[in-house]
Amino acid sequence: MRDLGAGFGYLIKGQRWAVRHGRWFGFGLLPGLITLVLYAGALVGLGHGADDLVDWATPFADDWSSPWLGLLRNTLTVLVFGLGLFLAVITFTAVTLLVGQPFYESLSEQVDRTEGGDVPESGLPLWRELWISARDSVRILVRVGLYSVLLFALGFVPVLGQTVVPVLGFCVTGYFLAEELTAVALQRRGMVLRDRLALLRGRRLLTLGFGVPLGLAFLIPFVAVFLMPGAVAGATLLARDLVAPAEDDAEDDAPTPYTLDKD
Repeated sequence: MRDLGAGFGYLIKGQRWAVRHGRWFGFGLLPGLITLVLYAGALVGLGHGADDLVDWATPFADDWSSPWLGLLRNTLTVLVFGLGLFLAVITFTAVTLLVGQPFYESLSEQVDRTEGGDVPESGLPLWRELWISARDSVRILVRVGLYSVLLFALGFVPVLGQTVVPVLGFCVTGYFLAEELTAVALQRRGMVLRDRLALLRGRRLLTLGFGVPLGLAFLIPFVAVFLMPGAVAGATLLARDLVAPAEDDAEDDAPTPYTLDKD
């Protein structure tokens, strides 16, 4: 349980770093503002169209009597919008990081610089970094999509769907949010997606302690935009401590096994 508190501590430290470095905080707001406008439009459209989508998908219920027709379609409408909101929370970070790759790369490097020690650089051109980030984001979103379908189906199970499933949904959200955010710092350290996931799996509670509160905060309109600079800073601090033992071992015994994916 100590790791849960430590993970939340990294989130707080990152926000404090962003507040203390006002210029970098403002610099890091720009990608989130752009992405927020795009997502707000998409969610408004989903909110207006969810009823029609559910009506179209359930023609078999047209002849059902009240209250069963309304109960079915209202429940499905809520689930459809909830699924859209869930996917928005997950994909917001991926899209924002992709849009803001140069911004957050510089911010993460500045965190490393202010904390002391080496400031790792990937040595790749920007287009290559964007390609790797986009490809890894798609891989993560595929995983998230599979979890989303499973959780959506489990949402129909009485009691379980109203208690356990929402908790699992927030855990999934938090875990993959943490992966997307730490990727900024870990990619610069030469770690491919497979190794990043293995690193986070080894400290699940620490990862969830960082990601779950952030995922909950991202549900509040506009909050995600203002938390993103600090979230990237906190994820960089988290990444520094996660890889520190591996880097120490590498210096003593052998070269680090992590190599940047060139495919």
